[in-house]
Amino acid sequence: MRYGMCWIRACVANSSWVTQTTTKRLTRILLFPLGMALLMAALYFQGGTALSAVPQSMPTPDRLAEPTLPPSPSQADYGAQDYWLSCMPCHGDKGQGLTDEFRTTYPPEDQYCWARGCHGPRPYDEGFTLPMNIPALIGPEAGLGKFSTAFTLEAYIRSAMPFWNPGSLTDEETWRITAFLLRENGIPYSGQLDALNADKVLLPSSMPVLTPTPSLSPTSGRNSASWVLILFIIPLGGIMFLWHTLRRKQTQP
Repeated sequence: MRYGMCWIRACVANSSWVTQTTTKRLTRILLFPLGMALLMAALYFQGGTALSAVPQSMPTPDRLAEPTLPPSPSQADYGAQDYWLSCMPCHGDKGQGLTDEFRTTYPPEDQYCWARGCHGPRPYDEGFTLPMNIPALIGPEAGLGKFSTAFTLEAYIRSAMPFWNPGSLTDEETWRITAFLLRENGIPYSGQLDALNADKVLLPSSMPVLTPTPSLSPTSGRNSASWVLILFIIPLGGIMFLWHTLRRKQTQP
C-alpha cells in the first residue's frame, strides 16, 4: 500500500513538474508571435524609419538661385524664371511677399532697404521708394482676390509691374508670369494661357464655393483591416496551432 501511495505521489509530482514545464514553454512560445506583431506595428506607425538607411545630409538650397528648366518646359516653367528676375526681389522666393524672414536671405547691407538712399523716402537719382508692405502672390494670403479672371490679372501685371519700371515686360513675359502664378496657387487652366482663353479662367474670388462631401478613402478600410489581421488574427492563429500541437504531444503514450 505504501508502495502504491509513493508511486501515486511520485506520479502526481512528476505530472506537476510536466505541467509547469509545459506552461513555461507555452508562455515563451506564445510571446514570440505577439512580440513580432508589436514590432511590425511599431515599424509601420513610425513610417518605416527603423528599416530605412541613415539619412544623408543634404546641402541647403540657394533660395535666390535662378530656377532651372525641366527637359520639356511649360509656359509656367518659363514664368518661374521671369518671376525670379522681375518679381521675386519684392514678392519673395515663394510668393510670400517682402517678409522679415525673406529679407534675411539677402546680404546684410541689403536687408533693410528703407534705411538706405536707394529705396528710402529720399532715394538716390537711380533709386526709388519701395513700399513698406508688399503683398503675397502665392498661398492663402495671396492678394489675387481683387482680380476676377486671369485676363484682368495679366492686364495689371503688364501695365503696373515691375514696380520700378512699369510696362517694361513683354506680352510673352506677362502671360508666362500669369501662368506661373496660376499654377503655384492651384488654379486650373488648360493649354497655353493667352488673351483668347484667359477671361474664362476664374480666380478664387470669382470661383464658386463647393462644400466637399466627406468620404471614406477606398484604401483606409483595407489598411485598417490589414492591421487587425496582423495584430490579432495571425497571432491568435499561431497560439491555437501551438496549443493544439502541445496538447497532442501530451496525450501521446
